[in-house]
Amino acid sequence: MNRIIIAFAVLVTCGISAQNMDTYIYAIKGNDTLRLDVFTPKNIKKSDSLPVLLWMHGGGFSGSHRAYPDDNKLVKYAAEKQGYIGVSIDYRLLRKNTVTGFGCDCTKDDKVETFKQAAIDYLDAAKFLVENAKSLQIDTSKIIAGGSSAGAEGILNAVFMKDYFVLDKKAYNNVSFAGLFSCAGAVVDARYITKENAIPAVLYHGTEDRLVPFGNASHHYCNPKKDGYMVLDGSARIVEKLRDFETAYYFNIVKGAGHEIARIPFEELDQIFQFFESTMINNKVIQTKIIKTKA
Repeated sequence: MNRIIIAFAVLVTCGISAQNMDTYIYAIKGNDTLRLDVFTPKNIKKSDSLPVLLWMHGGGFSGSHRAYPDDNKLVKYAAEKQGYIGVSIDYRLLRKNTVTGFGCDCTKDDKVETFKQAAIDYLDAAKFLVENAKSLQIDTSKIIAGGSSAGAEGILNAVFMKDYFVLDKKAYNNVSFAGLFSCAGAVVDARYITKENAIPAVLYHGTEDRLVPFGNASHHYCNPKKDGYMVLDGSARIVEKLRDFETAYYFNIVKGAGHEIARIPFEELDQIFQFFESTMINNKVIQTKIIKTKA
């Protein structure tokens, strides 16, 4: 019965300026009913099959939601200005109302489990889109995985560490990603980035981020004696791997900046989508590194 509800229930439909929005349940896990908002260009034709931005919000795995104003604005922009399907998802906030939060008092095992389940939730959302691609008018070969902060960690682990975190790999055989958009994210282990799973990537990161490391460093810069000591590979390490595999990237470095670079760079979205047009759609290999200084 749940499967029928998940696959077909449209909860909300409303017209919003130049796009339409529908809300779907994509999974029910324990007490969590996980939803996603799908924004579609208003003038889409019945024969159209469009690329997708599948977005995962930030919030330290303890807060925020799929309709947070900035996240909502981004997926609306993707539909209204770029002709994409824009999707923003909920996922399980496993660190919500916990005593240790997600910092240095949160054990490494709890952090790994949080990363794992966030990646699985994200893959389940992508699976829902693939399974309903015809009705949603989605081009499943052109899905961009996107997220900020905790959401960026979730999508990076889903893209690059599926083989590490997922036992039932057959469940996601039809799920693939054509690009990624990460704002202040990191992956558990960059060694899992291979020539086979490397995809065109847009990455933003501040060099002095003390929560999510810019390069190879401890999460939250925890002392090795703390329970939460866990080394992650940030954007700089990810770009090193992409460069070695001759994969396209657009790397935005802000020298001296911290975790505020997790914000969505609305002022640069036109350039970001142009990058995906050139690389994901036209198969060009463009490797661009932009270095700015914190204002």
